[in-house]
This record gives sequence, C-alpha cells and structure tokens, in this order.
Amino acid sequence: MAKINDNYLKLKAGYLFPEIGRRVREFAAANPDAKVIRLGIGDVTRPLAPAVIKAFHEAVDDLATTEHFAGYGPEQGYDWLINAIIEKSYKPLGVDLKTEEMFISDGSKCDCANILDIFALDNVVAIGDPVYPVYNDTNVMIGRTGEADDKGYYKGIVYMPCTEENGFIPSLPTEKVDIIYLCFPNNPTGTVATKAELKKWVDYAIASDAVIFFDAAYEAFITDPAIPHSIYEIEGAKKCAIEFRSFSKTAGFTGVRCGLVVVPEEVMGTTPTGERYSFNKLWLRRTTTKFNGASYPVQKAAAAVYSDEGWQQNKEIIDYYMENARIIREGLAAAGLTVYGGVNAPYIWLKTPGGMSSWDFFDKLLKECNVVGTPGSGFGPSGEGFFRLSAFGHRENVIEAVERIKKNLK
Repeated sequence: MAKINDNYLKLKAGYLFPEIGRRVREFAAANPDAKVIRLGIGDVTRPLAPAVIKAFHEAVDDLATTEHFAGYGPEQGYDWLINAIIEKSYKPLGVDLKTEEMFISDGSKCDCANILDIFALDNVVAIGDPVYPVYNDTNVMIGRTGEADDKGYYKGIVYMPCTEENGFIPSLPTEKVDIIYLCFPNNPTGTVATKAELKKWVDYAIASDAVIFFDAAYEAFITDPAIPHSIYEIEGAKKCAIEFRSFSKTAGFTGVRCGLVVVPEEVMGTTPTGERYSFNKLWLRRTTTKFNGASYPVQKAAAAVYSDEGWQQNKEIIDYYMENARIIREGLAAAGLTVYGGVNAPYIWLKTPGGMSSWDFFDKLLKECNVVGTPGSGFGPSGEGFFRLSAFGHRENVIEAVERIKKNLK
C-alpha cells in the first residue's frame, strides 16, 4: 500500500479559514434569518477595474482568432507584463530589476509555499508569531519540523513573537537562522516597517548569510511616503531577499489568480561542497519544470493594471477599502477597544475586551452581532487575545457591522 506523507499529520488542526467557514455555516443553518456580515477572510468585494475587464475580454477574443491565438506561453511570464511591472511599480521606487529576475505566477500564496522546493531541509527557518499560516504550515508539510509543543510551536522553527510590547515587529533572532519570513504591511496585524527597521534585517541577513522571504502582498495599501513598498528599497537587499507580490488585493484578482516573485541573480546559496549558487537559476528550473505559466488572458488583464487608466482605477478601489479600514478603526476605538493597523494596511488588529480568548470573541461577535472576523490565535500563540477584521467589505456592511459591535459593547 502507498505510504502517506505523515508530515501532514503533525498539523495540529484544520487550516484556519475552513474552520471559520464551518462555524459560520453551522450558525447560519441554525439561524436562517440572521444577516451575517463577513469581515474575516481577506476576500475582495469590489468589481475588477474597467480597464482590466476590457483587457480580459480582448485577450479572450484573441483566443478565438488564428492570428492572435496564444497557446503555451513562457513559464516565467510574458516579458510585456514583467517589464510593465518593473517600469510602473519598481523603477519609481529607485529599484532596477532585470526581466529575468521576475517570475509571474498564479498567486503569491503558491509562491510562498513553492519557494521551499529550492531550499534544503536542514535550513533553519524563522517566522513571526502571529503569522500568515501558510508560512508555518508549509514548512511542516515538507518535513522541516518535528512535532508541535503545547503552545503550538513546532520543533525546528524559530518563532519571533510580535507583541504589543515590540510594536508587532519581531526582534532579530538570537540564534543562527538561514531563512527569515517578513511580511509588511503585515497580515494579520496591519503593522508596517520603516526603512530603518528593514535595514536592520537586511544587514542581519547579509552578515549571517541568510535569505529573507519578503511578502509584500499589501504594499499597494501604503499611503505614508516614508514607508517602503519593496525590500529592494533597502541597500543590499538584492543580495539577500526574495520578494513576493500579489494581484489579489492590489487589483481584486482573488478569483482570477496572479502573483509574482522576484529572485535577484545576486541571492546565493551554497551546494553541499560549499560552492555558491544562484537561487534565481534554481527557481527558473523549478518554474519551467513544474509550472506552465499563468494564462494568457490573466496576464493581459494583469498588464492592464499598469496602464495609466488601470492604475488610476485600481487606486480608487484601494482608496475605497482604506476608507472602510478607517471606519472600522475609528468606530471600534470609539467603542473603547484597543485597535492597531488599518492605516497603511487593510487589516485591523484589535485587542479582545476583558481578556476574552480569541475564539470566544469570535463566537460572541458571530452570535450576538452576526459579524465574522478572524481569531488572532489562529495566526499563532502570540495572537491569542487579539482579533483581525478585514476592510474588504461593502461600505454599507462595514458601517452596519461597526454599529452592531459598538451597540453590543456598550
């Protein structure tokens, strides 16, 4: 009989969001008249920008003609999309990238998991706590860890607590690590990092021959000009950092699926014999072997995001979500809750009242306010006592949800 990958059995529970879905379905079935407002999972609600839809339609029409038909494309993405991203999104930051250093994918969630293919299992990994669950769980799945302890920490991973005391920005590891996950603007806490703070991480990585996995999925939501959008704005980062970006929240592609990963040619690892080797070459080999590329219509739609018209339209959509964030942040603060995030990020991170556990607060909001959020403990032990709300909702629902919560907390 075929044997299973028993690393999956180490996972302590089901993935966070399916568990939320299960509880909501049970509540809805028992309370069919309840109007449930979902501010939990970070799914978008606004339609795709008109320029993006136009490009999508035109690309589909191309597939109906002999002269414009597109079959297999380059596995790493079309140059016309990659170069548009470099010109519109990176060069204004003072960042120069080669076409060969960017890879188009079907989403950054996949990239954050798949990147582990090109790193040896005996690398020591450091992740924040709380953290986007994919970072932790994929390292468990590939066999990098031992079993979890009573707190939920897995042997073999270095956890970096992100707490109120340190402003939800982790301290540098005290032990030697080889891979460091950083996410700014942060999911789930909504925290951002200054250039000075990121410079500490880049200097640490260079000094210790470590590689930073920098998840910049929410960079488009940054409004403060002093906050960096890319790790490559930091001197030396192209020697030590791999960056992930997503169209999911930037352009509403959660159901369309498109992302990108930047692997600079300068980022090096070592072979078993101690020779230095470029991770860019390994990622190219992995991509061309295991992936056939994002679809032609999707890449055409993604390119339209970087047109002058598409850029402005998407900015208006992001502004809509950030106004939602302001309404949630200010409304909950007025209700007496301690609130973080929601300024340069679409997530609001609040402290549960009265020392209530994260899941108890989830149940309270669901049953008493008919509002769905995300328990902080689902992102790691240091998330206990906190709760995440998403700004990706319809305006009228956001306003109503805030009013329900304020009324319930009086």
